[in-house]
Amino acid sequence: MARNIIYATLFIFLTASCYSTKTSIYFKDMGDETIISDFKNEPPIIQKNDILSIKISSLNPNASEVYNHPGTSTTTNSIVSGTASQASGYLVDADGIIQFPILGNLKAEGLTTKALEDTIFALITSRKLLLDPIVIVRYLNFKVSVLGEVENPSVYNVPSEKISLLEALALAGDLTIYAKRNNVLLIREEDGGNKLVRLDLSSPELFYSPYYYLKSNDIIYVEPKRSKVGTTHQVGAWLSAFFTATSLVIVIINSTKH
Repeated sequence: MARNIIYATLFIFLTASCYSTKTSIYFKDMGDETIISDFKNEPPIIQKNDILSIKISSLNPNASEVYNHPGTSTTTNSIVSGTASQASGYLVDADGIIQFPILGNLKAEGLTTKALEDTIFALITSRKLLLDPIVIVRYLNFKVSVLGEVENPSVYNVPSEKISLLEALALAGDLTIYAKRNNVLLIREEDGGNKLVRLDLSSPELFYSPYYYLKSNDIIYVEPKRSKVGTTHQVGAWLSAFFTATSLVIVIINSTKH
């Protein structure tokens, strides 16, 4: 009788451990060697409230300097480095416009940074304002937010302007053991509204998704499992109580034999 109880307890423990491991695996059924070459990584589109750095240089530095007006001053927090930095840039207003020295109001919303660079270059050269200008447009507030069942939920600045879903989760310290890996929610601003997409981190198909690479202002929400009873900590606590009860039963059985 006592031996049967011990066997049953070990079976429950092993079953719970296997379940916890299976639900924590990324990319199930992926082969030993897989080459994925058709990543869909479209350049980000400038939106309202984006803050842009626009730098112009030419063979005549003094003539170029007038275009490098600091623009709108704003403070951006770099969560990755843990510091706050003062950044100056051009705010894309509610009409999708930036106010640029000499050239006036420029439509920025809906363009990529490369397209805006080409627009500014064309305006300067067509008016013969500078000779062979170099135009560089960068985001100052390219950021993603990671919430829910991750170790360090927060807003993260992305200076490189390129980040994948997995990289964002890595910045947030990875998922917790309570995370629901097959139902991660991505919230993206698109066409004046919010688009909600469900992503499965347990499937290799994630690498082919158009949402594998994130865009500025994307929000990732990692849902918790419906019940946390199956997690390692609670299973351990439950088994501890079960072992105590089992030991008591064995003691009682042994005492009745005598």
